Amino acid sequence: MTAPLTNQQRALIAAVQVLGLCVWFSATAVIPSLRSEWGIGSTAAVWLTASVQIGFVAGAVTSTLLNLADRIAPQYLLAASAGGAAVCTAMLALFVDSLSTAIPLRFLTGVLLAGVYPVGMKLMASWSESADRGRAFGVLLGALTLGSALPHLISGLGPLPWRAVMAAAAAFTAAGALIAALLIKPGPHLDTRAITPSPEYAIAMFRERGPRLANIGYFGHMWELYALWTWLSMFILTGREHRGTDPAAATSLITFTAIGLAGIVGCLLGGWASDRFGRSPAATVALATSGTCCLLSPLLFTAPTPVLVVFLLIWGAAVIADSGVFSTALSETADPRFVGTALTAQTAIGFLLTVVTIQLVPIAAEVVGWQYAFLLLTPGPVAGAIAMSAIRNRHNNPQEDHHDQHLDPPHPGSRPDRGALPHRR
Repeated sequence: MTAPLTNQQRALIAAVQVLGLCVWFSATAVIPSLRSEWGIGSTAAVWLTASVQIGFVAGAVTSTLLNLADRIAPQYLLAASAGGAAVCTAMLALFVDSLSTAIPLRFLTGVLLAGVYPVGMKLMASWSESADRGRAFGVLLGALTLGSALPHLISGLGPLPWRAVMAAAAAFTAAGALIAALLIKPGPHLDTRAITPSPEYAIAMFRERGPRLANIGYFGHMWELYALWTWLSMFILTGREHRGTDPAAATSLITFTAIGLAGIVGCLLGGWASDRFGRSPAATVALATSGTCCLLSPLLFTAPTPVLVVFLLIWGAAVIADSGVFSTALSETADPRFVGTALTAQTAIGFLLTVVTIQLVPIAAEVVGWQYAFLLLTPGPVAGAIAMSAIRNRHNNPQEDHHDQHLDPPHPGSRPDRGALPHRR
């Protein structure tokens, strides 16, 4: 494996994630226009995002049961999934004029995106050795973050019709599908042995302490992440209204900056820190930081714009910095033949939790106001930090087993002990 080829493939995989995930929040970014044109309320608008999350869970569960991520050439599964998501979004942009038709298309988009994100993780792992896998996954998650935020940037560039915003997102995703089909190939660290379907591995991995605690950390992280991404623009908009500032001015660009640009920095820092200091310390610090931001959010709700932007940059970086850490840890402790299944199951459960919090945040806002709505997210990062701290503490106990060794950096010159992988069959 040559360094130029490795770097080229990593860059291509990241590019496909940026382009492929552009359709995820394409409808969320144009909700104000849809409310006006379709006459829908806040509760109905929630389903434009929640239907994607539910569809993603359905797609991930189906993929797990059929072991699709481990049975089909990943670059072609990625290309087909991105292409299908682009078609669904283009159909919505060109032909749909009601929520009743939009929601099924958004659900199907989510189903197809289950073949983009987890498969992208597997491909990135196939081009990464354990010593630098954290940084590689940090790049991948940075790409996901930028792709998810792109519709906000497109919307913030000018008073564009909502159909134009969604059509642009569909075009980006279609380009990602072409790149995946024509240019991406699996790396040398991909286990290509023939396997039979083993959906029970999605449950079996929870019997191992390392994967179990890494998953708990991930679930706490997901409790916060997508609800924050979905409702951050509303938090900013409402706060600016309370302060007497023009609520429409720069809200989309602030949202893009906090989610996309700060998110990229957070992912890269998180990936570097996980390789330098260990998986568990990096994740614990990120979770503690984002949890603190949840607690501080009521105090910054009506802060002056420069202060608010700095706060949101910190939060936007911290909330995503640990995402690649959990995926890295799971990819290093799961049976290498079923890494795709393990990662897909992890994301399926995590995204199912996001459906809950995306629904609960606006309900909380109706009761206590948007100023205090994000306090609801605090238990997630707190629980995740406790789980990751437990990994660290048990790793330091010589009487414990050694399945968590990949969660801390290897000693210089040493090679990871792949014999510690659970349930090798």
